[in-house]
Parts: sequence; C-alpha cells; structure tokens
Amino acid sequence: MKFFKHMTLILALLLAEAPAVLRAQIEISPLRQEQAGSTREEQRLAIQYYQNREYEKAVEMFTVLYDKEPSHINYTYYLYSLLELREYSEAEKLVRKHLRKNSDQLRYHVDLGFVYGRASEYDKAQKKFEEVIGRMPASIHGVKETANLFFMRQQNDYAIRAYLRGRELLKGEYTFSIELATMYERNGNYPEMLETYLDHLSENPEAIEDVQNRFQNAFARDIENILPDLLRESLLVRYQQSPDEIYLNEMLLWLSVQLRDFSFAFVQARSLDRRFSEDGSRVLGVAELAQANRDFESAIEAYRYILDKGKDSPLYLNGLIGFLEARYQQIANNIVIGEAELLQLEEAYLEALEEFGIQQRTIRLLRDLAHLQAFHLGKEEDAIHNLITAIEVPGPESIGRAQCKLELADIYLFMDEVWEATLLYSQVEKTFKNEPIGHEAKLKNARLTYFIGEFEWAKAQLDVLKSATSKLIANDALELSLFIGDNIEADSTYAGLQIFSRAELLFYMNRYEDALQMLDSVYTLAAWHPLFDEVLYKKAEIMIRQGRYQLADSLLQQISLSYPDDILGDDALFRRAQLQEEAFGDREKAMELYRELLTRYPGSVFTMEARRKFRTLRGDDV
Repeated sequence: MKFFKHMTLILALLLAEAPAVLRAQIEISPLRQEQAGSTREEQRLAIQYYQNREYEKAVEMFTVLYDKEPSHINYTYYLYSLLELREYSEAEKLVRKHLRKNSDQLRYHVDLGFVYGRASEYDKAQKKFEEVIGRMPASIHGVKETANLFFMRQQNDYAIRAYLRGRELLKGEYTFSIELATMYERNGNYPEMLETYLDHLSENPEAIEDVQNRFQNAFARDIENILPDLLRESLLVRYQQSPDEIYLNEMLLWLSVQLRDFSFAFVQARSLDRRFSEDGSRVLGVAELAQANRDFESAIEAYRYILDKGKDSPLYLNGLIGFLEARYQQIANNIVIGEAELLQLEEAYLEALEEFGIQQRTIRLLRDLAHLQAFHLGKEEDAIHNLITAIEVPGPESIGRAQCKLELADIYLFMDEVWEATLLYSQVEKTFKNEPIGHEAKLKNARLTYFIGEFEWAKAQLDVLKSATSKLIANDALELSLFIGDNIEADSTYAGLQIFSRAELLFYMNRYEDALQMLDSVYTLAAWHPLFDEVLYKKAEIMIRQGRYQLADSLLQQISLSYPDDILGDDALFRRAQLQEEAFGDREKAMELYRELLTRYPGSVFTMEARRKFRTLRGDDV
C-alpha cells in the first residue's frame, strides 16, 4: 500500500506535462472532434483502471492508445502499468521505442535505468544513470531538472551525484547547496545536511534567516530529536576554528534560544552586542525569553548586563524593570521566601520610582511594587494607593493602566471585597473586549465566580475563552473548565467543589488555617472523592507557605504514591525535588527526584526547569 502511494506521487510529478498534451488534443479540427472525443474517453477510462489498480485492463487500453498517439501521458501510464505487472521486458521495449523518437530527452534515459533497476539488473541501471549524469547540460536549469528526474524515480543518491557534478560543471557559478542539503536530509544523512547548509551560510551570510527556517522545519520532522545536538556540535567546532565568523555567533544564539539554553544564548548575544557596539536589544530579548521560561538566573544575568551599560543607555529603564520583575519571580518561586529579601526588593522599587518619577513608562514599576506589598508584605493600603496613583497618571487609556486595574482587582479579591474586584475585571474586559488583556480580565472574573461557587456561569465564560488568541489564557481557561466539569457529583451537584473552591479562595487570601479546615471537610463527603489528590496538593502548598516542610514533603509523596497518573503527579514530584534542594539541602535526593520526573513525565511543563536544575546540582557547566 505504501509503495502504491509513493508510485502515485511519482506518477503525478511525471505527468506535469499532461495538461498541455490534453489541450493539444482538444485543439483539433472540427472534422476530427468526434474521434478525439472518443479517444479522450478511452484515455480517461484507462487512467481510471490504473487508479483502481486494474493494471491488466490499463495495459490493454494503453497499448492501443500509445500506438494511436505516443504522447508523454500515454507513455507514462503505459510504462507504470507494465511495471506494476512486473512486465519488465515489455517495459524496456516501450522505453527503447519511445527513446528512438525522443533520444535528446534525458528523462527517458533515466526511465530505462529505472526499468533495469526494477528488474534487478543493477549493473545496467548504474551504467545508464552514469551515462545520464555524463550527458547532463552545464546549466542551472539542466542540473536541477536532471536531479529531479532521479528524485522522482527514488534515486536520491544519483540526485545528489547530479548536484555535485553540477557544481563542477558550473565552476562556482552556482553551488546547489540548498538542493543538496534537502536531498541529504531525505537520505537521512544529517551530518552532510548540516555541513552543507553551514557551508552555504559561510558563503552567503545574508541567507541566515532562510537557513534558520529550513533548520526549524527539519527539527519538526526529526522524530528522534537528534538534529539540535548535532547542529550545536557542528557550530561549536566551526566556532573554535573561526571565532570571528559572525554568522556562527548568530546561529549559536538562535539555536540556544530554540533549545531554551538561555545562559549560553546570553553569552552569544553579549558577544554580538559588544562586537557591533549595539544598544543591548539582543541581550534584552534573551533576558525576556529566559524570564518567560522561568530561567530567572539567566534572565537576571542578562538584565544586569544592560544595567551595567549605565543610566544613559536607551534600554536602561527596560533593563531595570525586567531585572526587578525577574528578581521578584525568582524569590516568589523559591520554597523558602525570606522577608529580608522581599524588603530589599521593595526598597529597590522605591528607589527606581524616586529616580525616574511617576510617568507612563514607570506605571509597570508601581504595579509590580503594589503586588509585592499586598501579597507578601501585608501592606495592602500602600499597594492600593500606588495602583490608584498609577491609574491616574495622565494619558490615553493604555494596556499599562488596564494591567494596574487588574492588579487592583486582584488585591480587592485578596481582601475579600468581591464586588469591587468584579467591577474592575468587568471594566477592563469591556474596554479591551477583543484583546488579550480583555481575555485575561474575563478569565480572572470567571475564576472569581468559581471561588464564590457560581460554577455554571464560570464554566460558560471559560468555555468562551478556550478559543482566546493567547495560548496561555486559552490553556488556563480549558484547565479550569475541565476541572469544574470533572468534579460534578454523581447526583449532579457540586458539594465537594463548593468546599474546595472556598478553600482555594481562603488560600489566595493567605488565610491558611481556615483553608486547612475547609479542605479537611472534603473528607467527610465520601470514602473516596476525585478531589482527594487536589486536597493533598493544596494542603502541601499551605504547609510550604507556613514553613512546615516535612509535612509538605509527606503530603506530596502521598500524591506520588497514590495518584501517580493523575494530573498533579508531575507537580508533586517537582515540588518534592524543590523541597529537597532548597529546604532540606539534600542535593542527592533532589537530583534523584528531578531525574525521576524527567523519566516518568517527559512531557511535563517542568521538564526544562527540572533538567536545568539537575545539571546544576550535578555540577555541569550550564
């Protein structure tokens, strides 16, 4: 079946001239129209026989049709019908007959070699193919056409030979590098493919974007995922030999970003920035990508580089805002969060605001400072004041102002002022209805209604958001919608979910003891409930917030043992590894758990961070 599909594809390529042939048949004198119509009907019927794999009938009809009109289309269907029936002797006779009238066309010489190959007469096939390459014209079009003839007949090695011979014939006028690299990939010869593309780049650095796109497509086809490492090795070898080649820096930067190796990407971006005396925009891009991918160490290192350029640098404020955000996220994502670090960070925000003043460009600083104050330092009133100040900064309605309104709504919800929160969410949603920030507001409003137990309404809003343009918002909406749907009771009520959602709101408000009591009441509903693993994980999060790390580890381990295949299996394992690394200082145990996560949950969202942490603990130079 696979072979038939492949042969059909080849046949379709070989019949590229068919429309012209058919047009020629139509453009005949009126006296012959009836006869031509009859011939066309016979031809259509014969083709139908071939497509239905009724090759005997196809041969019978094409024998007559070819004798009447030895066109390319009749010849091709006739030939491949014979080959399907393994009538190799008849196929050879047909090709030789056709060659007598078309000896100048290399396609039919390739056909003869192809028939020899199908008949297992490999020496004859090789000789014929060599003859074709020897007769190939010294032109770009001629070389490409000849190589394509071989490719269409599954002779990839000879297609490569044709391109290599074409290089010699054209003496550097055209190298066929892109065509050769494509053929090497089709042959599974990845090392040659990589080297050919890189040779092409060394001669044509302006082609870097095209080559990167081709590599990206090749990566997508690389099921075993071996290409990225091969490319990195090849680039590093070339870089050691020619460190001044700019295209190698740019390719290493690009590849590092593809591999999410942001530490190495920063090194390459910094090198290019220094070489060309740039403004740091490449480094800023790497910093933002690293931050988005939770590699806060690499992000902070990159932001520091921008800050070291000095306050007169055009990207200094961007770097400062990014640095403070990344530092906050780094602290907030740690198991152990020190208050002294948070206070230092608050002071850094205040100093930045004092230095640059309150303006449109520093609204983001006010927003992030307010979040830190409200959710970590117990300074809700200061946070609200800062956000109102930011919202009142003169200027048109902006995304920055809308983000401050969402942050203010989050803080009102944190303070259990649900009505104030939903008003602000709705306001942003209405103003930016068809934009990502509007979708985010709608998601937050849906989550609020989930917290207060209005599940049907929440699910309806979430289902609308599943088609949001922002993938992150769509995924979050889908996840919460599925969670609500999966936890409807057997009697179509939400008894367990009512308790759990309230506990989640209490947790959001930092009312940990109240949340624990609410979570424990889920166990009174039944001997088993689908929320039990969620309850364990939420209790573990509370224990971590309270510094009760041993209890947290025990709860997470219970999830790994009792619910390894549930949605929280990888979350629990990752948090346990974090506890061992950060709270208990047990490097070996942390490495063991990170390794287990990589093995058991290769598709987890934590895979990249787990791999980086494992390598760091092992002492790799990452």
